[in-house]
Amino acid sequence: MQTKVEITTIYHCSLERAFKTPMLCDVSKVHTGFAGIMPRVTHSKDDQHWGQPEHGKKIFVAKSLTQKGGWAFVDRVIERDENKYWKIELSDFKIAMFGFTEFTGEWATTEIEPDKILVTYTYTLHSNIALLYPFHWVFANTFWRVYMKRVAENIRQMAYCEEPYLYE
Repeated sequence: MQTKVEITTIYHCSLERAFKTPMLCDVSKVHTGFAGIMPRVTHSKDDQHWGQPEHGKKIFVAKSLTQKGGWAFVDRVIERDENKYWKIELSDFKIAMFGFTEFTGEWATTEIEPDKILVTYTYTLHSNIALLYPFHWVFANTFWRVYMKRVAENIRQMAYCEEPYLYE
C-alpha cells in the first residue's frame, strides 16, 4: 500500500534558496524530531556526493521514546531537476518504522513571481503488511502531515536566514 501526503506553502525568498535549502543544508536543522515519536536527526555519514542523483547518505538519529538512536536509514537522491524538483528515497531502515518499508519524498518549487515561491512537499509512505494498512493511513494523514508542516517551517527559517549549503 502507498499512502501519499502533500502540503503546499509559499516561501518569500529566492527560487534557489527554496529549492536547495531542504536538501543541501544541515539535515539536523531540518528534521528536529517531534512528539517523542519522531527522533531528531543528529548527523549523516558517507555523504561526499549528496545532492547528486543516485547518491545517498546514512542518516543517524538521537534516542527517542520509540528509537534507541544511531544509524537509522539510507537517504538517496533519485531525481534532481535544478530549481524545480527533488525526489528522494528513505530505505534500508535500521530502526523500527511501524511496518513501513520505504518513504519517497518530493520537493517541488514553482516561481510565482520573484521571491514568491510555491513549494509542494509530498511524501509517499510504502507498506506491505495488509493488517497495518488502516494504522498506516491514519499515521500518514495525521501525525506525518503535522510533522511535514514542522519540517517545512524549519526549512523556511533556514532559507530566510540564508543557512549555508553543506553540499553542491
